[in-house]
Amino acid sequence: MRKLLILFIILIPNTSFSNEKFVNYLKEGKKIIFMRHALAPGTADPKNFNINDCSTQRNLNEEGRSQSKRIGIFFKNKNIKIDKVLSSEWCRCKDTANIAFGNFQTFSALNSFYEARFAKNKSKQIKELKNFLNNWEGDSNLIIVTHFVVISELLNKGTSSGEMILTDKKLTILGNLEIN
Repeated sequence: MRKLLILFIILIPNTSFSNEKFVNYLKEGKKIIFMRHALAPGTADPKNFNINDCSTQRNLNEEGRSQSKRIGIFFKNKNIKIDKVLSSEWCRCKDTANIAFGNFQTFSALNSFYEARFAKNKSKQIKELKNFLNNWEGDSNLIIVTHFVVISELLNKGTSSGEMILTDKKLTILGNLEIN
């Protein structure tokens, strides 16, 4: 029992420290926040997937919509300045961006390339995304709402639904935050 308690204590993250550090970085501005879309249960999209028809896609569930609201509240309550919010064209990303931040733009370089039919786009998208990030000159923070595969390819780091990875402009990872 004692070993279990010690293991439990070790596994509890020091969220107040990481949240404070995360917020301090964001208040400095000029950071990039890579966010995986909020909870949308399942994997991949249905075979009849149509990027222009949300009813054919894997979408946020109620928990995902609630998680998106909490993310937006976090940024608002912490008075974090946002330069721009960019989203994949997939509905679960657009819904996350819209619910959390309201104002956003889609950017096709953020689209998923998880499935074989989209894999051919991977190199072109990553090149276009890197080019955009290299030329971004905002004083506030840039939020990118995208998919696991895009974040993993660019930062070599996996993410949970709704998790945010904070980087500087050189894509050096400064921290991560999950708002559940």
